[in-house]
Amino acid sequence: MFTGIIETLGTITDVRRENSNIHFTVQSGFAQELKIDQSVAHDGVCLTVVAVDGMAGTHVVTAIDETLQKTNLNAWAPGRRVNLERCLAANGRFDGHIVQGHVDLTAECEAVEDQNGSWLYRFRHEPGAGRVTVEKGSICINGTSLTCFNSTDDGFSVAIIPYTYEHTTFQDLQPGHRVNLEFDIVGKYVAKLLGK
Repeated sequence: MFTGIIETLGTITDVRRENSNIHFTVQSGFAQELKIDQSVAHDGVCLTVVAVDGMAGTHVVTAIDETLQKTNLNAWAPGRRVNLERCLAANGRFDGHIVQGHVDLTAECEAVEDQNGSWLYRFRHEPGAGRVTVEKGSICINGTSLTCFNSTDDGFSVAIIPYTYEHTTFQDLQPGHRVNLEFDIVGKYVAKLLGK
């Protein structure tokens, strides 16, 4: 389980296809602390560490076809930066919201507005069962726990403070880019129980 509080940024240094899988090599400041078989959220996608090179400061993860179909990982290329978060430790602080690292679908960034001290982002996604946002509710965008507003059946907005902008890939995000969305797990269960 994750919280949506980004620990550090990583950079994709290599992308290698093998049959229907893609292996990503990621350079980061905490690579030397990782262990094989550890789960790490990459832009909100829970991926298993399959190799670590402490000297190079890199680790390798593998994305299978199911993951590639539901996320934006097919667009990842060397040089791309990604948000990274390790699993929540049992004695850790719960500062964000419950994030599983299971992306529901991608959304398109429709607009970015500089508001002279903060940034306003608008996203649009395909409507459907369980794809529920509520005013002032939680949403996970590229692994980042945020509060949504202007909520509709197929979209929502979020506001980004300077700290989040500087310490996540939101500074790289432009209109037309696709992001990974994970809707609030509590909302998904409620929607299922209500048949929505």
